[in-house]
Amino acid sequence: MEKPLFPCSYMRITQGVMEGTHKDSYAFDNAGKDTGIDSVRAPFTGVIKKIYPQDANEVWLESVDVVEYPDGTIDYMTMMFAHDNDISNLSVGQIIPRGTAFYEEGTKGNASGNHVHMECGRGKFTGTGWHKNNAGYWSINNGKHPSECLWIDDSITVLSSYGYQFKTIPVVKEEPKKETESTTPVQKEEPKKEEVKKTPTLIFTCKSDDLYAINLKKGEKLYLE
Repeated sequence: MEKPLFPCSYMRITQGVMEGTHKDSYAFDNAGKDTGIDSVRAPFTGVIKKIYPQDANEVWLESVDVVEYPDGTIDYMTMMFAHDNDISNLSVGQIIPRGTAFYEEGTKGNASGNHVHMECGRGKFTGTGWHKNNAGYWSINNGKHPSECLWIDDSITVLSSYGYQFKTIPVVKEEPKKETESTTPVQKEEPKKEEVKKTPTLIFTCKSDDLYAINLKKGEKLYLE
């Protein structure tokens, strides 16, 4: 089961939830390392459910399976990203493996300065993917606070977390393997027995070349040397 990872190499949150244009929503903005354009990676293995190029090039990514939230929730997750200047490389139905750079910071739509607008929603993509909230802004359905949805690890440099407490994915250390005694008994090789050579019994010594006739009885043995 995957743990959704904060999708940017540098965390520098410049606008938090429930404030400004994020009123009545859990949306947040991340501006990356500097004023340039940073890549955005898939927080989980997901499928693109919707693309809305008429506004800020919004893209909705839904996890292909349930994921583990930092707050202990086990459920699907949908994230919405906005402000990439060019999304011509993306299409609905496209599968994006976890950790793959697929989106970028930008200024498309109502944005000043390169950044990515992100929102996390619990569960699968529903309806149109968003709704107009009480403050008059469009917000993802089933929105949830980013610190309750996204993990961090040592691949992410935290420049500003905006005071939010993100949990770190624990590092699993492999314990050294213990040497175990073999359960198969060791078979010792038995010493080979020396072959005992039998010494033939002398019956007759031939004094000269000639033909000899021997009359043998049943059961008698004759050895020749």
